[in-house]
Amino acid sequence: MKVADFDYDLPADLIAQTPARPRDSSRLLVVHRSSGEIEHRVFRDLTDYLTSREVVVFNDTRVIRGRLRGRREPGGGKAEVLLLSEQEGGLWEALVTPGRRLPPGREIVFGDGGLRAEVLARTPSGGRLLRFLPTGLTEATLARFGEVPLPPYIQHPLEQDSDYQTVYARALGSSAAPTAGLHFTREMVEAVRERAGRIADITLHIGVGTFRPIHTEDVADHEMHAESYAISEASASVISEALAAGDRVVAVGTSTARALETATAADGRVVAGVGRTELFIRPGYEFGTVGALLTNFHLPRSTLLLLVCAFAGRELMLEAYREAMELRYRFLSFGDAMLIV
Repeated sequence: MKVADFDYDLPADLIAQTPARPRDSSRLLVVHRSSGEIEHRVFRDLTDYLTSREVVVFNDTRVIRGRLRGRREPGGGKAEVLLLSEQEGGLWEALVTPGRRLPPGREIVFGDGGLRAEVLARTPSGGRLLRFLPTGLTEATLARFGEVPLPPYIQHPLEQDSDYQTVYARALGSSAAPTAGLHFTREMVEAVRERAGRIADITLHIGVGTFRPIHTEDVADHEMHAESYAISEASASVISEALAAGDRVVAVGTSTARALETATAADGRVVAGVGRTELFIRPGYEFGTVGALLTNFHLPRSTLLLLVCAFAGRELMLEAYREAMELRYRFLSFGDAMLIV
């Protein structure tokens, strides 16, 4: 399978730079897998496609203020840190710029020196392992020294940090937002609860690897980035009971889908627990849990595009993308939504 088979030309002016206001006023493209029918609706029409025989699953991860700007010591030159994930012992894996000027042994100083980062080692993926001094990273220090990290294709600054958080964000730890959830208002979450009867929260902390295109010619040669997830006993029980009853599981976002599929046991149950997933869902994968998927429009040659092609079929997905571009849908993180049923 060649990555070139999942390429398309995305006009730059279709990449959304700001969120829809209100959130649920974004457009919704609905794809019916069984018939190939494509509908064009508004996001607040989502509940028209839900029934009482479903459970809707949200990813409640919260984006950290994970971009920190400082200066190199010794030397004093500019340095930037993008946090990826917390490791054992309070250490952090991060991307640093300029990488060649920040080998192990150097330090980065932030602000007035109230926070410093010691570069301990290079990581296999080209990042750095950092120790933050004097007392590690806390939510308070991130609030003081950090910024919300936006994807590289968004050039417009945030009007408010909450624009890049879902209204139900709770578990702090992501480097990027679960963007399918950005369309929900609190009222829409309640409307979904009333319509479907059951909702469940899980957590998957999204890393910046989600934005990286596949650079290998053969899809099978791509190395998937690992992400941490957690599923509570209560959520696992609700989802497993729905599956046992033959009800449909609706995943809000590709991150939710990856976590659910990772946690699906051989007997069909979703198993509670904490872990890391490197699951690479691509055409040929057989979904065990997810029966419908709410998502955004994704970058060409990306693992996220391959995931939706695995769910709905490559030809149908690329046709939906062509139609969306013709009708001037907004793409990527702040863009419009797609429901695949």
